[in-house]
Amino acid sequence: MENQTKPPDPRPDAPPEYNSHFVPGPPGTAVPPPAGYPGGLPMGYYSPQQPSTFPLYQPVGGTHPVQYQPGKYPVPNQPVPITWMPGPTPMANCPPGLEYLVQLDNIHVLQHFEPLEMMTRFETNNRYDIKNNSDQMVYIVTEDTDDFTRNAYRTLRPFVLRVTDCMGREIMTMQRPFRCTCCCFCCPSARQELEVQCPPGITIGFVAEHWNLCRAVYSIQNEKKENVMRVRGPCSTYGCGSDSVFEVKSLDGVSNIGSIIRKWNGLLSAMADADHFDIHFPLDLDVKMKAMIFGACFLIDFMYFERSPPQRSR
Repeated sequence: MENQTKPPDPRPDAPPEYNSHFVPGPPGTAVPPPAGYPGGLPMGYYSPQQPSTFPLYQPVGGTHPVQYQPGKYPVPNQPVPITWMPGPTPMANCPPGLEYLVQLDNIHVLQHFEPLEMMTRFETNNRYDIKNNSDQMVYIVTEDTDDFTRNAYRTLRPFVLRVTDCMGREIMTMQRPFRCTCCCFCCPSARQELEVQCPPGITIGFVAEHWNLCRAVYSIQNEKKENVMRVRGPCSTYGCGSDSVFEVKSLDGVSNIGSIIRKWNGLLSAMADADHFDIHFPLDLDVKMKAMIFGACFLIDFMYFERSPPQRSR
């Protein structure tokens, strides 16, 4: 078939037939590659003739390729590792899991921001990170309330908060029962209350609201509902543009024991549920009372700083 000649094209303006055969010419003189370009390619570029060359950029004059240090730059979409506070040894006369509070005189309560809650107007369970001054995680607090209760009662909802440690063990439970607010505010049945259990199932105290015309007032009680300390809030609990300080005082109101400070985070504090609390108490305070001040922070958050998603107007 290759030896057959093709008939001439009958068209007068047809181009000449293309001949794909060529005759190679004599080899030319070899030109050496310029300095710094072995094999004719820049240093660091992959060449099929150099299978051992790794395709990494290497600056001229360097001896090692530029690489990232292991662990220095996390892989995208990889969760950032959580640094936990070192676990303390068990102590006598200390409920299991509260050994962390024995070593601390200040903790930070950081609420998770839920953008989906703002967009869908669907109330979700609150979550909090508890950290020390070294930004180490101490506890994780998670709300455990069903969808109907959250969205029907909103900020007045009864709730259960579960406190877990680095091992995922539930070391504390906080429960708020439902209280009707339809009657007079001074009625005892309308006052809010929080029960703290540590370990879960064993009550160590209560946080009880007291009616006051001007400010928020609470009593911190032991397991027998005997008043031990008082919490006194500011006249303006919302604190728009500034921090809101809730002072923890003795029963006579003379001695300052500690404080619960709701930090002002700018526009985020005004429009979303992403509260930040600083809790201060003496280092040598009874660890159960530290846990009670810690629990009072969440009752204050739900009563004064929890914002329900806006309802659709009809």
